[in-house]
Order: sequence, then structure tokens, then C-alpha cells
Amino acid sequence: MRYFIGVDIGTSSVKSLLLSESGQVIGIAQREYDINKADSLCAEQDIDSLWLKTAETLSELTGRYNSLRQSISGIGFSGQMHGLIMLDKNNIPVRPAIIWADGRSRDEINFIERVIPDYRDITLNSLSTGFLIASLLWVREHEPDNYEKINRVMLPKDYIRFKMCSEFGTDYSDASGTGIFDTAKRTWAFDIMRRLDIDSKIFVDVHDSCEIAGRVNKECADLTGLTEGVNVVFGGGDTLVQAIGNGLTNNGLISNIGTASQLLCPVSEALYDKNFRTNTFCHVINNQWLLTGANLNGGIALKWLKNILQAPDYDYMNDLALKSEPGAKNLFFLPYLNGERTPYNDPKARGVFLGLSLEHSRKDLIRSVMEGIIFSQRETLEIFTQMGLKFSSVISSGGGAKSEAFKSIIASVLKCKVITNSITEQGCTGAAILAAVGTGSYSSINEACNEIIKFDERITYPDEKLMTLYDELFAKFHKIYPANKDLFADSV
Repeated sequence: MRYFIGVDIGTSSVKSLLLSESGQVIGIAQREYDINKADSLCAEQDIDSLWLKTAETLSELTGRYNSLRQSISGIGFSGQMHGLIMLDKNNIPVRPAIIWADGRSRDEINFIERVIPDYRDITLNSLSTGFLIASLLWVREHEPDNYEKINRVMLPKDYIRFKMCSEFGTDYSDASGTGIFDTAKRTWAFDIMRRLDIDSKIFVDVHDSCEIAGRVNKECADLTGLTEGVNVVFGGGDTLVQAIGNGLTNNGLISNIGTASQLLCPVSEALYDKNFRTNTFCHVINNQWLLTGANLNGGIALKWLKNILQAPDYDYMNDLALKSEPGAKNLFFLPYLNGERTPYNDPKARGVFLGLSLEHSRKDLIRSVMEGIIFSQRETLEIFTQMGLKFSSVISSGGGAKSEAFKSIIASVLKCKVITNSITEQGCTGAAILAAVGTGSYSSINEACNEIIKFDERITYPDEKLMTLYDELFAKFHKIYPANKDLFADSV
């Protein structure tokens, strides 16, 4: 029996999962880390610290399952997208990573849009703060000495993989989230680089997600207990890899709630919203793309409230949310604690509780936050519908899949039956699947998913009365941001 490791490098933690060729989860290890926020717009991480945390998870797995160590045939990756890693000529990070949650590059985005008026027609995306190209220009403007030291730029997972196998590169899915990629042609946007006076040589080559990038080097083997020479594939961006871990390889819909949240739909052509309110990324499956509505505040909003309420755990919050009536007694929550992307692309947007009264209790606050997160996903669904896409079911992934309250809200707000994957760690599983395909255990991602991914028999259906109620509530929710936009701009 062959085994594979899927490494999911997230925003707040890294997880490594050991998966058998037949799809059995053998074990998982996790380590947490922090985001460094010097101010409300800054979001950075020490990428070498992330590497050491990743190595700890791998060491834990090889130690716990030492008898299987020689049977590990491949390692794949799922990585937080958009972030900027800059290496000098000695392959040492020039500065801490600027990750996707960073909001400092608004002026640089304005500059790009002014210099390159056809920018979105090439990338098929609006540019957001936290995207690699915007952060790179911010460094050029504000840290010129660091900019001059750059020899290579890459994304977070690509640096972790480099530490494991000593080879540089990225994949199409992660590259398409940098903001300097021709998404339809699946190549770097060299003309944009030229017009921005950026040396194209600092960008690494782009490869298929299942392609073998290299093999575990001696340093990594000594640190982690992995066998030297194990195949390492390129992997992909977390949003795309998680779709694979959910078994969604063709048309369908995923509601994911992680630190951020997304509504996802794979398509067979490079479709994009003409108003560029959503993102179109290259999928980890060849000749497919993924439509994505990205909301910056998913589980992190619930975690914020959990800390304030000093709630013991998320099960407690789920139980309380179920005791609050749908609509939380007309309490609305705009979950823009860290700015927002879809549909407004506004890093200065902020959170709002609207309608608070003396009759509200903690159960209503919890339910209101949950409903606000899903109302934000409904904004994306409205855009998908305008593009002619229709859905009758949605796969719930991440934290939403573990919560009966979330699943009931998702069903009636999005008007779809909700199904869940029996494997809870979809990012790690998707990464392991990429390794299994890349090393020849399966001929395609579709074949691997059909064999490995199983769905729970329990289905959550939308409630007719609640669908009507949530239509009315969503119409009100939709007005909150426009009514407060100017106030947000003045207060940040």
C-alpha cells in the first residue's frame, strides 16, 4: 500500500495529513501560528517560522507512523493564496511575508489601474490589496532597499516546498492569484510586467499542480523524518485544492468557511464577471477555471465573537445559535472586520451590528454573525446567477460543514440542499490527491476523487418559509454597506 501526505499551509495554522492510496485518513498533525499586525492594515508572517511549524507536523506524522514511513510515495500542498515571499540571491527571505490579509497597497492598486487601463481584461480579476503584485509595488515604493535585494518572488507554499526539495516554481492556480497572470492563456502577464517596469526574471516558472517539483532533500529528511528522495509535487492554492478535496471536479457549488469564506464554482472556460466583482482563477485541473467570490471574514468573525463572549468552544456557539430565531430578532451583522473583497473590494470596509436592542442576547449575536457570513456568500451567488449559472445543491466545507446552525442557514439563504464530505480536512486531502495523481497511483484527479471522496448521507434541505424570510432579510443586508461606505472611508 502506498501513502501520501497532504500539507495545508493556512493563514492561522498548518496541517499535514497522511492518506492511504485507497483514501483512508491515517493521521493528522497541526501547528498554529500568528499573523503579525503592526496596525489595522498590516498583515505579515515569518515564513521561516511557518516552515519550522510545517516540519514539526511532518516529524509528528513520521514519528507516530514510523512503520509506514518507507511507504510514503508523494507529498502535495495546499497553500494560502496571494501572499508575497521575496528571496535574495542567497535564497534567504528579504523580509517577512506580506500575506493576503494585508491592506496597505491601495495606492499601488490605483497606480496599476492608471498605468494599465486594460489590466482586468488580461488578468480577468480586479486587483485587491494583499495580492502579490500590489504588495510588490508597495515594497518598491516604501522599502526600496528591500526591493533592490530581490532575486526571486513566490507564494507562501512555494517557499515551504523549496525548503523541502530545493527546487523553485509555482503552479497555475496559485500564479493566477498573484494579480500579474494572464488567466485565460495560463501564463505570466509579461506585458504588464514590462509596463510596470518589473524584471520578469524574478518570477519562478509555472507548472501543473500534479507535476513532480523535486524530491525530499537531506536537510528536510533530517528535520522531519521523511525518507530522502520522496517525490514532491507542486500543489496548488488552497481555494482550488480544497475544491478537489471536496470532490468537486465539474460544475457545482462549494460554500467554504475557513478564516475567510468563499463561494466556488468550477467552469470549463475562463468565465468572469464583467464588473469584476468575483475572481476567476486557473483550476488545479487542466483546462478548468474556478469562479470565486472571496469574503475576507468567515470563521475569523465567529472567532472574534467567541473571544469577546468568552465562549468555551464552537459547539457551544452552534447550540446557542440554534436557539435563536432565524433573523436573530432583526439583528444584522456586516462581517467586514478586515475589509471586504466580493462584491465591493474595499479594504476600508468595517463590521457593523445593526438593530441591537435590549431584547438581544448572546444567542442572537452568534446567529447574527453566522447569518452575516452567509449573506456575504449570497452576494456572490447573485453574481453567479447573473452570469447564467444555476445550482440546486451546495457542498458545505470547512467550519460550516461542522455546524448544524451554519448548514441550515446556508440551505435557506442560498436556496440549495447542503451536502457534506465525510472527510473533514478537505485541503489536506486535496493536496494528498495531487500527490497521488502526480506519482501515478491515479491517472487523473477525477479518477482519484471518485475513489477517495465519500459524501455524508445526511442532507440539509432549504425551508420554504425561511427562504422567503431570508430573501427579505438579505434585501436589507444588501443596503448596509452602501449606507455606510463614506463613514468607513473616513474612519480608517
